This record gives sequence, structure tokens and C-alpha cells, in this order.
Amino acid sequence: MRLREIVATNLRRLRQVRNLSQEELADRAGINRNYVGMLEREQHAATIDMLEKLALVLEADPIEFFRHDR
Repeated sequence: MRLREIVATNLRRLRQVRNLSQEELADRAGINRNYVGMLEREQHAATIDMLEKLALVLEADPIEFFRHDR
């Protein structure tokens, strides 16, 4: 599994666990909703700064984006 796929999967999981839509997450993070969708579809790679911002909104440790459970 590629790292971009792992990040996308974990972003989607963390967002859904907190019952947030892509639009709600984007609004709280101050980013475009389309960008969240692109991250989840692996069409864009997030910067470290963006992952930090998303982690704050999701109340998660940024390392959670890189967890790979086999």
C-alpha cells in the first residue's frame, strides 16, 4: 500500500469516526471542501502543515494518518 493511500484511508476513517462530512471538516480547517475530497481520493498529497491542521480539527495525533494496520 502506498503512503498516499494510507493517509487517504486514515483521513477518511478519522473524519467518519467524528461524524464529519468533508464539507464540515474543510470548513473547520479553513480549507476548500474539494481539497478534502481530493486527499481522500488520493488525487492530491497533503503537506505536513496541512496534516497538522487536519489533525487539530480531528482531535487526533498526526501520526494517526500514517498508521497501517495489515
